[in-house]
Amino acid sequence: MKLNSLLIAMLLFAITSIRGQENQSPKFGKGLFNLVGKDSTFTMKIGARMQFLAISNWEDGEANESNFLVRRARLKFNGFAYSPKLKYKLELGLSNRDISGASEYTSNAPRYILDAVIKWNFHENFVLWFGQTKLPGNRERVISSANLQQVDRSLLNSRFNIDRDLGIQLRHHFNITDTFIIKEALAISQGEGRNITSGNLGGHQYTGRLEFLPFGDFASQGDYKGSDLKREPTPKLALGVSYDFNNNAVKTRSNQGDYMVNEEGVFHETNISTLYIDAMFKYQGISFMAEYADRNADDVFFTNEEGDIDAVQIGSAINLQAGYLLKKDWEISGRFTNIDWDKLTGNANQSQYTLGVSKYIVGHKLKIQSDISHLEVTQGNNELMYRLQFDIHF
Repeated sequence: MKLNSLLIAMLLFAITSIRGQENQSPKFGKGLFNLVGKDSTFTMKIGARMQFLAISNWEDGEANESNFLVRRARLKFNGFAYSPKLKYKLELGLSNRDISGASEYTSNAPRYILDAVIKWNFHENFVLWFGQTKLPGNRERVISSANLQQVDRSLLNSRFNIDRDLGIQLRHHFNITDTFIIKEALAISQGEGRNITSGNLGGHQYTGRLEFLPFGDFASQGDYKGSDLKREPTPKLALGVSYDFNNNAVKTRSNQGDYMVNEEGVFHETNISTLYIDAMFKYQGISFMAEYADRNADDVFFTNEEGDIDAVQIGSAINLQAGYLLKKDWEISGRFTNIDWDKLTGNANQSQYTLGVSKYIVGHKLKIQSDISHLEVTQGNNELMYRLQFDIHF
């Protein structure tokens, strides 16, 4: 209740402050409104977004299950403070899926905060980030859920991503030629995910990423958006590799998953490393994205709170995804994902095939997406899933 009241108060304050600011009414999809200080020493763009999802599952030998939910509901604030070289971003999640995961490690509070980060361009192409935000891991995870090509991300992402964390990041880019760009990112973080207040358990997490863009930048940062909505007039390619090392990790999936704690409350600590290799290609409405992930751990087995032997979720995965943008911004897309768990985990391997259809009314800001997926489980029940989702972003 307190946080809800605070959010309402923030919005009311922003609205009533418009009289004292330079108000620039944006186009649809560019924010609810933009604030600019009288002396131009700060800006704030305020936006909101919602995703409404209908989903139906059929599992072999089981009854059909259907569900309707608000998949995502968020408020976004961004701009600069004091100088355009000092930017910030605050994103709050309001749906049940956004805020779930309250525990003693989050002071038993809902996880409202998604991003709370400042970005300081302190010298030429060097930018220092500080706060909570996405780590420079796999490309699909860094792509905003607002800009996805299909209804949601792949199984590779849900099983192997490193998501958000608290810490610092250093970003830089430079040109080899007029068109060949190299981008670098280094991060040091807490290693237990977002909104953690009872840390730091175990060690810290270290992430590095290199990206190569041989044909120059994509239009409108399209290397981190699904679909080729800009219909790139010349071929664009981005190749990326990330390596993540979580020292003395205490969760089953690096900084994600369950805490590895036994009946006596003692944490199992082990070094966990994750490798990502990815690519994005776009040209005249054609888009293709490929990702590979591999996770390993020094000490795989531990005793959980029930006294049973459990394992760190190690293994590898591949995800291949392609789409073609038709006339009037209809798109057909397809995806293949394979999860190959290490035999030590005892998990069943999975392969998923997905066919998607999207209608972009105002790009990613107003769209309808639908897909159907067939999941094959090794020595398990296969599943069929249908999804329909409506997105609106102010």
